[in-house]
Amino acid sequence: MPTPSTSSSNSHDRDQLSINTIRTLAMDAVQKANSGHPGTPMALAPVGYTLWSRFLRYHPEHPDWPNRDRFVLSVGHASMLLYSLLHLAGVVEIDEHGKASGKPAVSLSDIEQFRQLDSKTPGHPEYRMTTGVETTTGPLGQGCANSVGMAMAERWLGERFNRPGATLFDYKVYNLCGDGDMMEGVSSEAASIAGHLKLANLCWIYDNNTITIEGHTELAFDEDVATRFKGYGWNTLHVTDANDTEALARALETFRQTTDAPTLIVVDSVIGYGSPNKHNTAGAHGEPLGVDEIKLTKQAYGWPEDSSFLVPEEVRTHLREALLARSAEQYEGWQRTFASLKQSEPNLADEFERMRQGEMPEHWADAQQVFDADAKGQATRAAGGKVLNAFAEQIPWLIGGSADLSPSTKTNLTFEGAGSFSAKDYSGRNLHFGIREHAMGSIANGLALSYIRPYTSTFLVFSDYMKPPIRLASIMELPVIFVFTHDSIGVGEDGPTHQPIEHLTQLRATPGLLTLRPGDANETTQAWKTALAQTNRPSCIILSRQPMATLDRSVYAAAEGVAQGAYVLADAVAGQQPEVILIATGSEVGLAVQAYEKLKADGVAARVVSMPCWELFEDQDPAYREQVLPKAVTARVAIEQAGPMGWDRYVGNTGAKVVMNSFGASAPIEKLQAKFGFTVDNVVKLAREQMQK
Repeated sequence: MPTPSTSSSNSHDRDQLSINTIRTLAMDAVQKANSGHPGTPMALAPVGYTLWSRFLRYHPEHPDWPNRDRFVLSVGHASMLLYSLLHLAGVVEIDEHGKASGKPAVSLSDIEQFRQLDSKTPGHPEYRMTTGVETTTGPLGQGCANSVGMAMAERWLGERFNRPGATLFDYKVYNLCGDGDMMEGVSSEAASIAGHLKLANLCWIYDNNTITIEGHTELAFDEDVATRFKGYGWNTLHVTDANDTEALARALETFRQTTDAPTLIVVDSVIGYGSPNKHNTAGAHGEPLGVDEIKLTKQAYGWPEDSSFLVPEEVRTHLREALLARSAEQYEGWQRTFASLKQSEPNLADEFERMRQGEMPEHWADAQQVFDADAKGQATRAAGGKVLNAFAEQIPWLIGGSADLSPSTKTNLTFEGAGSFSAKDYSGRNLHFGIREHAMGSIANGLALSYIRPYTSTFLVFSDYMKPPIRLASIMELPVIFVFTHDSIGVGEDGPTHQPIEHLTQLRATPGLLTLRPGDANETTQAWKTALAQTNRPSCIILSRQPMATLDRSVYAAAEGVAQGAYVLADAVAGQQPEVILIATGSEVGLAVQAYEKLKADGVAARVVSMPCWELFEDQDPAYREQVLPKAVTARVAIEQAGPMGWDRYVGNTGAKVVMNSFGASAPIEKLQAKFGFTVDNVVKLAREQMQK
């Protein structure tokens, strides 16, 4: 059978040839890998192709153009759809230094290496790994919420940088989602806040194929999605056949003309469409179609049945040329507008260039707060609010908020001009997420993918609701800051449901994540400074509800030691080897210091090590770690109002641990500390027992 072709004058036939090329590439890649999902890319090929060829503002040679439209594939299992589009669009790779390498972002050989080790075409799209992938997707619903963050970012960026007659930001965000996304709660949270904020630059295209892994969606899902989204305040449209590209184009044009609400386009599709067996759901189950089924399908397309990874010459550059015809002039116009901004408002232009490079303003760290010694002290959440506000005044693109808890987490920006981000004013820097922790974390990731430095806040126990976006922030190396207050049984009367126990362990187990638990107000300053200095790793800052003494740094070591993760806070006299080491984090640092002073008064050579960040300490060289925790000193006591897991690394099998081995209880904090052993007398007792060993 000859290579499929069409007359160059027949654009409809060329479009269909391009769509079938996407379908066959998906089939061939999945078959060769013997793994993956061909069905959804096949069914959605007309949708993806129509969007990219006729609507998406995207320059293949400049895929990092700040004002490009964003295309998010929330149905990450359909990754071959995105890889095929990137290949046919001729997108150029951006290297790790932010420069165009001259290589294709996704070559045909990359597609042939689908799901293979070290390839640029992993099973689910990975941000940073493949140019053109706007966010890492796979866990369903995450891309939906990321897209809301991207849309919010466009609104904020537009308010800050656009000028009359000079628009730098007016991009749109397209998110392709499916039944699984609609079932996951995070997408509901995200859709609700998007409707509340009237994000008219946001379009979700919902693949209504009614198939999940277990079978037809009627097993567990029969709601009217369009009606639900109308309730959220969305504009809803319906395309009854995914292959009707004209109907889809009309719906997309309606979205482009909508100015007062986000848009949901419900698209009915048949998974694996194009196969003679149109109800073949292998693609939904992560299985190849099989050689025989692929041959039959290619015959139906008029394709050489024995071909593999065939890209007909007539479509090889067609999509790229369509994108260039629409976007090249817009890109050049954007460049001129930005050059004009450099002339008229050089400081503002410099601000955006720093945002784009992930840099901070000059001298931002000079705003760090210094707290005087105070035996009464303050909660680190209170100190954290002061520190955050001081830094945020110097960093205009540091914005964030809480899951309805800013009065408790103290993360509201209170300086003049901070304002609140709302449908009436997109310039505000205080974000109000409502009681939507999961979407809050995922939206923050979307903001971070759009040049903004976001922070979020809630109670530490509710980090349970945020595990997926925290993990994905770490995978994507995004410097999001997650603030968690109410860090321990110090919550007191609220009881076990609000007292975190295992949560520090969960956070510390996340690769790449910094977990910072400062021990007083000045350590809180350094924790924020450390987190804000990160460029490619997220941070959690863990703060207390209860007050703790602000240590006298003329007596004890400087709080700058936080940057090393752990440091000697108080020590035996110079030149004397400590007999016992007390290691503590957060609110227990003060307890360790009190025990140290009592031991010292009794003539014991003790040392206190404040360890606010395990990860940073492990990053130090062996000599520094030995200096802080000398192997020769085996008498050690760890003190932390959290679970015990991990502390053996620092106290050994024979060391003592004053930790939580159960859930807490509802009682005043003093009674809880006595019940669970967080007292000076108990720490001193255990220290002496360690010395006797």
